[in-house]
Parts: sequence; C-alpha cells; structure tokens
Amino acid sequence: MTYVFHASSFFRSSYTMNSCSFSPALRYGHTSCESLSANPNGVAASPIAAERFRVRLPRSVGSRVFMGAKIRKGKKGRETEYPWPEKVDGNLKDGYLSYLSSFKPLSIKPKPFILPFERPIVDIEKKIAEVVKDLYAQLTPIQRLSVARHPNRPTFLDHVINITDKWVELHGDRAGYDDPAIVTGIGSIDGITFMFIGHQKGRNTKENIHRNFAMPTPHGYRKALRMMKHADHHGFPIISFIDTPGAYAERQSEEKGQGEAIAHNLRSMFGLKVPVVTVVIGEGGSGGALAIGCCNKMLMLENSVYYVASPEACAAILYKSAKAAPKAAEKLKITAQELRKFKISDEVIPEPLGGAHTDPFEASKLIKNAVMKHMHELLKMSPDEVKRDRIAKFRAVGLWQDGELDTYRKRNMKKRDAPIPEPLSIVAPSLQTFESSLNYKPENMKGDDVDFKLPSLSPKSENIKRDDPKVDKIDTVNASSNHNSF
Repeated sequence: MTYVFHASSFFRSSYTMNSCSFSPALRYGHTSCESLSANPNGVAASPIAAERFRVRLPRSVGSRVFMGAKIRKGKKGRETEYPWPEKVDGNLKDGYLSYLSSFKPLSIKPKPFILPFERPIVDIEKKIAEVVKDLYAQLTPIQRLSVARHPNRPTFLDHVINITDKWVELHGDRAGYDDPAIVTGIGSIDGITFMFIGHQKGRNTKENIHRNFAMPTPHGYRKALRMMKHADHHGFPIISFIDTPGAYAERQSEEKGQGEAIAHNLRSMFGLKVPVVTVVIGEGGSGGALAIGCCNKMLMLENSVYYVASPEACAAILYKSAKAAPKAAEKLKITAQELRKFKISDEVIPEPLGGAHTDPFEASKLIKNAVMKHMHELLKMSPDEVKRDRIAKFRAVGLWQDGELDTYRKRNMKKRDAPIPEPLSIVAPSLQTFESSLNYKPENMKGDDVDFKLPSLSPKSENIKRDDPKVDKIDTVNASSNHNSF
C-alpha cells in the first residue's frame, strides 16, 4: 500500500518523524522511519513498522517536493480484541457486529448486592417463597390437576426449543392429513439425534382452537406412528411428551378409525428396537396419552397427572355429579407421587417453586437432565434387550395377591335370599326322567295332601287301543304336567 503526500502540506502539519535517517544521493534521497505519530490534538495513529521512505528531489530548486511512503500491513490483533472469524455464519440473527466487541457475558454471575432500603422487600420475598413452598408441598390431587392445566404452563414445543441444539419439525401422515394436535420432528441433544413426538397445546384461545386443545384425531396418531417407524429404521431414540385430555371423541374421528389408530400404535410401539422415553408434562388422559406412551421409562413432572378417565367424568359416572371431582381425583390416584408408588412412573421430575410456568427454562433444564440420564442407560442395551425391557415394564403393572376373604367381611355380607336355581338342561329328557318328574312330591307337603303319584307308564301301554278311555285320561294328565313343568 503506497501513500503519496504533498511535501508542503506534510511538513506544515504537526506530524513528526522519529529516528529518521537520510542517505545521500545526487538527485534522490532515501530515508528510514521507525514510527509515525500525530500530535495530541489529532487522531492517534497506529505504529508503523520500519519501512523505506523515498523522497524524490526535483531537478530544479523551485519545484515542489513529493514524498512516497509504503506502509507494511500489520499483523492481526489479539482474538480477544477483534474476534472476527474467517468465515461468518450466514444464519446469525444478531448480526456480524457482535464480533467487533470484546465485551462478553460473565461466566460467573455476580453476587447479589442488597441496598439498605431494599432489605424490607427482600424479607417479604423470603416470606412469600416460604408460603408458596408450604402451599405446593401440600397440594391435593385436584389442585395438582389445576396446576397441570394452567394456561401458562410450558408446552411441548417450548421444552423442545429449550433443550435441543437443532430442531426440524416433520409433518404429515402420508395420507393427506397433518394433525396439528401432535407435533413430530428430529432434534439433537449433546450430539445425539432423537425423534421427538408430543401433544401440543395452545398458548391462547386462537392457538388452542388450531391445535384442537391437544386432542388428536386418527391422523395425528398415524403421523406419530410413521415417525416411530422412521426412527426405528434409522436408529434414532424416541422421546415423547404427553399433554392431552384424551383423544378427540367425535363422530368423524370414530368413522375414520380412532380406536384402530390407537390400537395400532400400542401394538407397534412394543416392537420398536430403539429406546423410548416418555415425559408427562401436563395431563395424560386415557388411550390418547397411551398411544404414544408405551415406553421403556416414564418420567412425570411433579405437578403432572395421568389417568384413565378425568375426575370430572369419573364423578359424573360414579357419584352422578361433577361436583364430586375432588373425591374422584383422590380415589383415582392420578398424581405423579402415587403413580411412582405403583411403579407406573419411573421418576418424578421436580419443578421450580410455584410450578413449571414460573420458570420454563429451569423446568426444561430439569427435564433434559432426567431424560439424558435414562437415555444413556438405555443406549447401552441391545435392540432385543430394549424390547424385553419395555415388555417387562408393562407386565409388572397391576400386581395381585391370592388370599382368603376377611372374616369380618364374611360376617357382614348380606345373606342370600333364595338358593340359586340350577341351569336348565337343553338335553331331551328320557322316559325315566319324565316319570320321576310326574311322581315329584315337595318335601314340606303333609301326608293328608293330595297325592300326585300317577300310574307308571310302561311299554305294555303301547298295546292299548286308542279308543280305550284309560288312554285318553293318561294323555290328558301328561299334557297338563308337561305344561306345569315348563
């Protein structure tokens, strides 16, 4: 790079040259300059490496003098000062100017500093935290159900965006439909690729209507099954998130095979060779939740619920009133803590104080740590061991024990009003059975009662003529007895 300066303006300026030496020549002089600097009033110039200055002397004294200087390109500064990359990523959202600043966030957060006048506020916040902690530690099942249905609770996509490094959503069931109530896609966590499948609720009324309140149709379950087969083919572990009140129960869904779609998913999931980890982040209702929940490990958030029928529906059936929902919720054992005792759930993931909606990022971090812990254990198994582990988990659900009935229950059982009649035989009665039925006499009948014993029928009676009045009398009695027996 060559700079040409006018001699008169150059020497009239406040620039100074330090340690410059001139070599004599007839018409041309050569000089070497170590540094060039400006006066304090001007702009500070960066040091210039030693280079030759060529001063061309004119032939006549009255001519102007021109000076040429070649400045050698300096080395690149420290990376901490100018961390400009050689190739800038085109997917940046913050812009390239972020590389020009050495100001970076602190790796260690600064210690909180409380001003004297802020101490009353801090004391009140501590008291509020203690009250909230005591309140959430004693929640009833119906209250935990309310927390699970909180409108601001983080959804499936909120958690996926927080825990994944990369995420691509996949659509469609390859039959012409794409149910927005179930979202599927491929994402990576710590360099491992996973297939994500989950129910998606809306964050407002408009989104809830679009997502159908996370109630899938048969197309949603078939889309989920397609993604499961895709993951099984390519060896991607599956992570499913459950948050639905149940499958969409309408006439059109039933006509398109709602029950068949759920049953197909149940059968196919037990044949998957890849690990499956399920996380219940809200409410899991009936077969709509189980259709993507046949897993090796089931994890539940602290305030999530899992049930075969909602407490409101159970109360309407058993107690004939939806107001008995709190009682039904307690009897159904739907909370994560109760299901952990029954070994239906494998782990209860704690939530931030006040529920997952108070700190969604912290809740996602806890989910990520729990999922990866179990996933690393399952990835060590062979495909056959993964299948056997999944089958063994569901075979262990629902234990029973043989034993005698409690004597107290026997003593307080209602007595039988009448003996249970023996079932009627369809086989045609023989001649001897017919004769014994005619000669039947009740046990409590007194001796002076009418005797119903009739003359026995024998083969000899076949020789009696039809015109005989005795034969007519026997036939009449037989007909009446047969009518009474039926």
